[in-house]
Amino acid sequence: MSAVPATKYITVEAYLLQEETASEKHEYFGGEVFAMSGGSINHNTISVNMIGEINAFLKGKNCQVFNSDQKIHIESNGLFTYPDISIVCDGIKRFENRNDVITNPSVIIEVLSPSTSGYDRGQKFKLYRDIPSLKEYILISSTEMLVEQYSKQSEHIWSFRETKDSSASLQIETIGFSCPLDEVFRNVAFE
Repeated sequence: MSAVPATKYITVEAYLLQEETASEKHEYFGGEVFAMSGGSINHNTISVNMIGEINAFLKGKNCQVFNSDQKIHIESNGLFTYPDISIVCDGIKRFENRNDVITNPSVIIEVLSPSTSGYDRGQKFKLYRDIPSLKEYILISSTEMLVEQYSKQSEHIWSFRETKDSSASLQIETIGFSCPLDEVFRNVAFE
């Protein structure tokens, strides 16, 4: 009989300290730390396309876009994670006055990969719904022209919209943004 190694649980403080000097990013949930993998060329191209378009649109407005290096924390369930793209409006709220963790994204965008799509659509979205400030959750596929969007209608009601048409546009209602899908997927080669 072989022994199964026990899971090593760490405190939030230990996680944040180790993350300050880590060479790769990690999620933290329930006392456990999970390494995050890097993205494919398509994944990174879509992220850069979206950040560029959103950043240009937000110039002079009261919202700010962040890339996947920005850690967010969900206070009610304890998750620390790095969304591919997050947008904060009406000022940044920091976790315990830290300069590396925000708690109030208005919009979160995840670029789906085959290894993360189930988690991003399921458990991660369930955890994200605990963010009081979150108004929209957008999933962009890196393997096909597909955008899935959830918009908060009231405290426990989210509407769903799916877009596959290359002539359509991605709408981010929270910030009044619109971008043709051809721009979202510019320079992306589907296999």
